[in-house]
Amino acid sequence: FGVLAEIYGILEQDFVEPDRVDSELLYEGAINGLFDSLNDPHSTYIDPTTYAISRSDLSGTFQGIGATVSRQGDEIVIVQPFTDSPAEKAGVRPGDAILEVNGESAIGWTTDKAVLQIRGPRGTTVTLTLRHSDGSVETIDIVRDRIKVDSVGRIPPGGVLRDADGAEVEDLGYIRIAQFTERTPDELRDLIKGMESDGARGIIIDLRGNPGGLLAETLQIADFFLDAGLIVVQVDRAGNETIAEAHPGQITQLPIVIVQDEQSASGSELLAAALQEHGRATVVGTRSFGKGTVNAVRELSDGGAIYVSIARYLSPNRNQIEGIGVVPDVSVELTPEDIEERRDVFIHRAVDILHGQLVDAPTG
Repeated sequence: FGVLAEIYGILEQDFVEPDRVDSELLYEGAINGLFDSLNDPHSTYIDPTTYAISRSDLSGTFQGIGATVSRQGDEIVIVQPFTDSPAEKAGVRPGDAILEVNGESAIGWTTDKAVLQIRGPRGTTVTLTLRHSDGSVETIDIVRDRIKVDSVGRIPPGGVLRDADGAEVEDLGYIRIAQFTERTPDELRDLIKGMESDGARGIIIDLRGNPGGLLAETLQIADFFLDAGLIVVQVDRAGNETIAEAHPGQITQLPIVIVQDEQSASGSELLAAALQEHGRATVVGTRSFGKGTVNAVRELSDGGAIYVSIARYLSPNRNQIEGIGVVPDVSVELTPEDIEERRDVFIHRAVDILHGQLVDAPTG
């Protein structure tokens, strides 16, 4: 590593454009180069400002446009705009690729750099150039606001739970888990109790666009729905296994359908696989993202941190999730007509499955 200091000295003395020899940028570039050589998108350096921002996602509020993003190849892609957020109101859609932020190309950015550039004080404006899923390119101005990080909600897309015929569904509960945060288990427990009191006979858990979150809280939620058995197996670099098991007692006996898509990642995949393989839930949608990696946060002396991959997840049946994802029991694909007519066929299929289970269930 002493060679790096030599290289910096030569650049500082000889490089033809001295203004570009910025010690901080070169320092960060060298660190990022270390992680790039690992060829592991889950291990990365987080600068102090971005690290502070990332912690707020899991515990409180932030100021920005209200959307989750992920990196796909060299592009930053919108996973999901929050309901009623500035991003949603401005027309940002799931699957939009962010080409530019304030006129600067975003190609090759990390997700953390994208978050840092897009967020900002309430009332200020950020300009995004987006490529929509249909290939059209649009530049939009979004006024930032204070965003509350709601991890759990009960309002489905469109505001009302409906079946394929458009009829309102009143005997099923709907839960959307946007991310696994510190508050998620308590919020989920209270919501399910309320649904049972209201007479719900089955529950749809919507994990579409859920990027994961805190591991301990994810395991606690999986345990909510299981009486016994493995939840997940973690295998470390030495091949040692750490096993998480369910404890006796479920918070509900109601049948469950999990809805997922290709943006459901990490903790959402862990939850779906655990409930699927124990026969506790039917999984509906598309194959999930395929992030089966345990990441540990290691804080650094500069106030930043690194996320380092320390283990891989295996499902209860010891199926690999990394690079593969969770295969749904019932596959659903959106057609161009579904998109045009705003038909949520994922939810419609989930409703059909639950109603079918309730019809087939034995009566006492």
